[in-house]
Amino acid sequence: MEKCKEIERTIITTYRKTIWARFVKAIIEYEMIQDGDKIAVCISGGKDSMLLAKCLEELKKHGKNNFELEFIVMNPGYNEENKQKIIQNSKLLNIPITMFETDIFARVEKMKDHECYLCARMRRGYLYNKAQELGCNKIALGHHFDDVIETVLMGIIYAGKMQTMMPKLKSTSHPGMELIRPLYLVREEDIISWKEKNDLEFIKCACKITQRQTTLKPDELQSKREETKKLIKQLKTKYETADINIFNSTKNINLDTILSYKKDGKIVHFLDEY
Repeated sequence: MEKCKEIERTIITTYRKTIWARFVKAIIEYEMIQDGDKIAVCISGGKDSMLLAKCLEELKKHGKNNFELEFIVMNPGYNEENKQKIIQNSKLLNIPITMFETDIFARVEKMKDHECYLCARMRRGYLYNKAQELGCNKIALGHHFDDVIETVLMGIIYAGKMQTMMPKLKSTSHPGMELIRPLYLVREEDIISWKEKNDLEFIKCACKITQRQTTLKPDELQSKREETKKLIKQLKTKYETADINIFNSTKNINLDTILSYKKDGKIVHFLDEY
């Protein structure tokens, strides 16, 4: 218990500016939490979701919002080692998790195409369903600042479209449910620093698809997100604020200089109003 208190203290002391202040800023700026909310904090077992759980606990202790928290862990088919690691870390960090079982990995392993996309869709569906079962109206995910800017760049490079990972989103398949990302402004390097300072070890990629591809060379295993992460790192060596500028580009779009854009499923072309 003493170890847990020390870890909690670092969030609001050592990492007050880099983690806590940015976490609180995102909550306020994007109006993520309202009085009466019941939030399902989705824990994957990695560093991001575990930090998210502790930040939300701290906010509940010291914040002004009257809200409730449920900590849910969906087991998509982790091996026993990863499963036990999540349970051990939850005890160490004093996070009262509710774990439920699914067969997502087993189902995805049988697929030949779009495994990652389908896995993500199924995971999200199970999380929404469990959250509703527990009486929650929101789910909180551990995506951080780097996830956001990587998504922007990946959309441009690999999909030819300008889009971002939104700080909050209303579910179209689960009426009354909303997704929030409270670590939206927190940088991954600071999350890693928090983890290392507190000598914490979390599960990494537990995906069985990746495990199944161990015969491939390292460069063939590299995901598009990893490629994009390295590209941003390279850009920052020449342009220090490259990452911030990528983020700000999603807030400074000039529609007068855009060929076309999509709104509510409808494409608006610049010639429509020329």
